[in-house]
Amino acid sequence: MTTATSASTRFLYIARHGEASPDETELTERGRRQAALLGERLRGVPLSAVHHGPLPRATQTARLVHQRLGRDIPLQVSEAAGDYIPYVPRRAELPNESADRLLAFVEQFPADERSRGPELADAAQARFTGPVDGDGPRHELVVTHAFLAAWLVRDALDAPAWRWMGLNHANAALTVIRYAPGRPASLLMVNDMGHLPADLRWTGFRPELRA
Repeated sequence: MTTATSASTRFLYIARHGEASPDETELTERGRRQAALLGERLRGVPLSAVHHGPLPRATQTARLVHQRLGRDIPLQVSEAAGDYIPYVPRRAELPNESADRLLAFVEQFPADERSRGPELADAAQARFTGPVDGDGPRHELVVTHAFLAAWLVRDALDAPAWRWMGLNHANAALTVIRYAPGRPASLLMVNDMGHLPADLRWTGFRPELRA
């Protein structure tokens, strides 16, 4: 005889890494400050795990956040939380007025990144989204990169697959998605920078995209 497993709500906290050096091998001083302040912002959240991508800028951000949580929480590296192209659109999917620009943007990335990305995006959705097994809610943080953050927001909205493009995330900004059993995903906040002072906001955005 088998016992049915109950399902509970997952709260997924998504953060882009802090500002990185030009060669992306480490965080800048501003990036380290951003990560520390993100950790303070999350200090009262009952996180059960901190996941992060394998690249240095995500790893360093996650460690700085983790140090400020004040609890012994698993810190786990995940290739699925890394930096990759989650979906390569076909021209027929795209609006006529922006198709050339969007396709040119994707094609600037190496072929192996474009071919492997969708597989990793599927793995990220399987690992980090949807309700969880158990009797109580689960809170998890994923420290990742702009493209995966955009992909998960797009997925939560059931938007077309290509629409991850144009969804931008600032360094150390916070997005929260709620996955409740029997309900569509809910975006509780997106690209929130309330924990950052004015001089640390909007890094990672081109000037014309800053509000």
